[in-house]
Amino acid sequence: MKLYTYFRSSAAYRVRIALNLKNISHELVTVNLLKSEQQGAEYLDKNPQGLLPALETDEGVLAQSMAILEYLEETHPQTPLLFGNAWQKAQIRNLCYAVACDIHPIDNLRVLKYLSSELGADDDAKNTWYRHWVEIGFEKIEKSLDGNNDYCVGNTPSLADVCLIPQVFNAYRFKVDMTAYPKIAAIYERCNKLDAFIDAAPQNQPDAA
Repeated sequence: MKLYTYFRSSAAYRVRIALNLKNISHELVTVNLLKSEQQGAEYLDKNPQGLLPALETDEGVLAQSMAILEYLEETHPQTPLLFGNAWQKAQIRNLCYAVACDIHPIDNLRVLKYLSSELGADDDAKNTWYRHWVEIGFEKIEKSLDGNNDYCVGNTPSLADVCLIPQVFNAYRFKVDMTAYPKIAAIYERCNKLDAFIDAAPQNQPDAA
């Protein structure tokens, strides 16, 4: 497998964590978002959506991180990240979508670029925008977490943690006050003691600079 990735792409970060947790052999192929390499003809030929990540498999190329995560779950079930009964699986998905559908899409790089290039927002305005939507999302996630669990759902990492940790990384980067979300902060700290999360972290990627 080849994962097309950028070190600070939170969607690619999710997939890196899952690949590590499942111990799936893969090759990283870096695509520089700041240089718009995802819009180059060679990459668009593989992934017409022109976004990161993309996973190249023997069957073809998959885009959209949530589709990739579910594909990995179905093809490599030995270390399940979507586990439990129907209700528990729904809870995991609920937290995944709270990040992947509600927070991330309005805070990603192309949105921030549009705010500055088309709407004239300066860095302070962009950072305020970013923090606003993260804080609204985290407030809701914090209330839904059970503080008796080590991780988002239960006592082993799930797809919910795979989605949450990259968003928390970016929250710290944009100076969100994480003391307001102690359960989220505790999960972040706990996950980042595991090799699968450490190895997937942005600062440990080959294109980190």
